[in-house]
Amino acid sequence: MGKKGKKEKKVKGAEKTAAKMEKKVSKRSKREEDDLEALIAEFQSLDAKKTQVVETTCPPPSPRLNGSLSAHPEKDELILFGGEFFNGKKTYLYNDLFFYNIRKNTWVKSEIPNPPPPRCSHQAVVVPQGGGQLWVFGGEFASPNGEQFYHYKDLWVLHFATHTWENIKAPGGPSGRSGHRMVLSKKQLLVFGGFHESTRDFIYYNDVYSFSLDTFSWSRLSPSGSAPSPRSACQMTSTPDGMGVIIYGGYSKVRVKKDVEKGTIHSDMFLLKREGKDGQEKWSWSRLNPSGSKPPPRSGFSLAVGPAGRAVLFGGVCDEEEEESLEGDFYNDLYLYDTVKNRWFPGVLRGNKTEKKKRRRVKKDMAEGEEAEREEEEAAAPQGPTEIIKEIVTEDGTVMTIKEVIPGPQVQEEEEEEEEEEDGSATAPLIEPCPRSSAMATVRQGKLYLYGGMFEVGDRQFTLNDFYCLDLHKMDQWEVLVEMDPSESSHSGCA
Repeated sequence: MGKKGKKEKKVKGAEKTAAKMEKKVSKRSKREEDDLEALIAEFQSLDAKKTQVVETTCPPPSPRLNGSLSAHPEKDELILFGGEFFNGKKTYLYNDLFFYNIRKNTWVKSEIPNPPPPRCSHQAVVVPQGGGQLWVFGGEFASPNGEQFYHYKDLWVLHFATHTWENIKAPGGPSGRSGHRMVLSKKQLLVFGGFHESTRDFIYYNDVYSFSLDTFSWSRLSPSGSAPSPRSACQMTSTPDGMGVIIYGGYSKVRVKKDVEKGTIHSDMFLLKREGKDGQEKWSWSRLNPSGSKPPPRSGFSLAVGPAGRAVLFGGVCDEEEEESLEGDFYNDLYLYDTVKNRWFPGVLRGNKTEKKKRRRVKKDMAEGEEAEREEEEAAAPQGPTEIIKEIVTEDGTVMTIKEVIPGPQVQEEEEEEEEEEDGSATAPLIEPCPRSSAMATVRQGKLYLYGGMFEVGDRQFTLNDFYCLDLHKMDQWEVLVEMDPSESSHSGCA
């Protein structure tokens, strides 16, 4: 009994501290947010002058990161909304809306009256009801100099059937934030975590809110058990049975001295589970200890849900904080998490079929003795990750050196039979996206789509507008839908 009482006191103490911190943050940032509200109002008044839906065939969207890419629930279409771009002097925030036709490989810009104001680091979730809807919550707006922030707490829905935006004004929702996560779980939108930042203070959240798509009302959940520590930018995946969500990783920072902040990359996992009937649900947190090969720690990774409820994690960055500088290792690797088996495994590409057939013919012609000898040598070869250095020269002569880490060969239970047939010898280099963080990702019909993102070289930031596709059933090779344009993306040098 004593232990339980102590635990409850600790939880209540943590809640009080968080409430105090939130009050402090909101007080100090209110003046900043008032300034930015005036700027946002200007954008909205310009948008309000538009009264008709205008759809225009257009080139691919401009370079950006921290937007949202979603798959249409019925059509072979993807929907890209919002995002940000920094050109070295000025920060641009977007509220433009694009539809990508998968079959035709074409983009359409859709200007719909009264859209949400410009934002990045928001969350967008597609639901099938009413002919398909895109729900958008939260995110942030930054001043052009990138020094002031406004955090949204608004909820919007885009009705695909009528091509209209609607602002849902329901009380009791989460406070203003960005970097949170939102997923569809049964007929509820679940929102977890995120952060709120002003020029002098910040706070990270680990609260959970539910928005009912039946009653259009918010409720704050109070799950039992030990919750994840406050964080933003985690992975949040609904379990295939709709009875819970899985949280992995994320990022948070704490102030260790007056002007010194320390960032933490989280790599723990939790299950938030619901029990009981609709309307009488009880929620609980429990920690997960997955098997397999977990991704090395990173933040800014992209995530999507693939076939059979597998979570797909791509890229990201691991920042190495020194006293004077902050350097990051950017990734372009792929990891899959099996929500049913609670198991991670690396997504290793197999190369295209023509290459494999050639290798198989060679393999058939080899003498049995030679083959056995070769297999012994392969087994003795080191199985660790391989580090590859690439160089890209941009139009202005800047050399971008990109480091990527390719995981060592892994035996995957699901593909064992297929892999036994294949020769594991080296093939021609595969085409793949360059390492990056904050790219936009989604899955449609078993294919992963990846758009934009950013990486840094020294003190320069490169924002991307390339577009890739990978068949998650075949796992053979990335298809380039839009090539990286160094002349566009290299304009974004840090001041």
